[in-house]
Amino acid sequence: MSERASEPSDLRPPLLEIEDLDVAYRIAGGRIDAVQGASLTVAEGEVVAIVGESGSGKSTLAQAVIGLLPANGTVTGGSVRLGGASGVTELSGLGEKAFRAVRGRRIGLVPQDPTVSLNPVHKIGKQVGEVLRVHGLADRRTAAIRAVELLGKAGLPDPEIRAGQFPHELSGGMRQRVLIAIATAANPRLIIADEPTSALDATVQRRILDHLDTLREQGTAMLLITHDLGVAADRADRVVVMSGGRIVEQGPVRRILDDPADAYTRRLVAAAPGLSAPARPRVAPVPSGSPIVQVSDLVKEFPLPGRRTLRAVDGVSFEIGRGETLALVGESGSGKSTTARLVLRLADPTSGEVRFDGTDITRAKGGAWRDLRRRAQLIYQNPYASLDPRFSVEDVVTEPLRAFGIGGRAEQRARAAELVERVALPAALLERKPVELSGGQRQRIAIARALALSPDLVVCDEPVSALDVSVQAQVLELLEELQAEQGLTYLFISHDLAVVRRIAHRVGVMREGRLVELRPTEELFTDPAQDYTRELLAAIAGSRRTSVGRTA
Repeated sequence: MSERASEPSDLRPPLLEIEDLDVAYRIAGGRIDAVQGASLTVAEGEVVAIVGESGSGKSTLAQAVIGLLPANGTVTGGSVRLGGASGVTELSGLGEKAFRAVRGRRIGLVPQDPTVSLNPVHKIGKQVGEVLRVHGLADRRTAAIRAVELLGKAGLPDPEIRAGQFPHELSGGMRQRVLIAIATAANPRLIIADEPTSALDATVQRRILDHLDTLREQGTAMLLITHDLGVAADRADRVVVMSGGRIVEQGPVRRILDDPADAYTRRLVAAAPGLSAPARPRVAPVPSGSPIVQVSDLVKEFPLPGRRTLRAVDGVSFEIGRGETLALVGESGSGKSTTARLVLRLADPTSGEVRFDGTDITRAKGGAWRDLRRRAQLIYQNPYASLDPRFSVEDVVTEPLRAFGIGGRAEQRARAAELVERVALPAALLERKPVELSGGQRQRIAIARALALSPDLVVCDEPVSALDVSVQAQVLELLEELQAEQGLTYLFISHDLAVVRRIAHRVGVMREGRLVELRPTEELFTDPAQDYTRELLAAIAGSRRTSVGRTA
């Protein structure tokens, strides 16, 4: 059903008015109508969330508002009006020079991917302070001081140190917080946040959203683009649902999530793991023989300037049974990803022991190390960055087979076709390049590649964090099916505890390099032993919905 723009949730004046917006992309042989007849309003101090699957048009709509469409994108119809103390400005016809006065000063943008949004050759403090200098709000010295303050407000630890670092020296979550500091630097009245917390763990996500809430209380409005319906449930006043370039439903968040009128919205809500209890608690399998992974007193230290060291992993011990899913959770910097790299021997431990299928691989070299590479595989967080853009899908999937000299060309092609079919993709995709696939399709190809060598252990490092809820549910179902059919063992790294509750048999909670709690999943979620674990659970997106309603 098509729905016209609804009124703001109270009598506050509208800050942003979008009416009958059409956006098209020019492509070879024609065009794609990416947004069609979209109408919505955002009042001063209001949070409006736009949700929908990849390709629904939600990010294109946001890019059109701020004038950052790709070169082949054009606003072909409709109106975008920005209000406020400066008067009403029609944005849809603004030239680039005029838009520069709007971006940062009147509209702040938090992009989704900090890796490509930050300049790799400039220090963090300079990039945050640049917004203030461009708009004449500070000189060089004042901008440097303000940059440290903004980084601290955005949740970065040791902001004075971070201001002097380069982007590559920060974790993904820290880089995302830098983008938030840049977006809020000039105190704009409207912030467009495109998946602003998708790379952050639950507690940091909560702190960032709490910070954005304080801006909201001061009158700053937000257009929130998100695939996380839990975030929308907790933080938005109203929700706009997009599908196929059109707005299919919009209204107060409580009404949209509790009683959706459109069938597409109902499917989205049903697929969101944070909005309901898991469909079925997972029961730990009966171990068959010895565990496949045994980690004993693992330590990993990194050198720092001034003869100091950082102990990223501090005396960690655990076992993973065959056919089990063990999840490691914790804040950014807790050591969970470093632990996973040590298990795979992608990094060498400072001390401790890792045994794989009974064999000590802590210092494995030569044939023993190569055997581990074949029997233990990794699914990365970002499938676009981990898939060679020059390769076809077939080349991507068969690369491990070529590396280990398994089969001839015909056998490798047949194996690729089998694996692509197994991850529920059409064989026609084998000839495409990764850039021609959606995010969910790329993640399925990454899974197919990980399975090419028939591994015993698969390490999943945030495998669904960048996916919208419906695709996320499909990928999790696929991982469960593969485990049931092939007896796969998973080490699952995630900051999303709602996802972990669904897929893991046991959960290990890491903090500052230590494993502070390790329990069967349902025991940990219903009766956590540690205060830190309780803090993590309380921060799960969507948990506020049942206790504190933001809208009537």
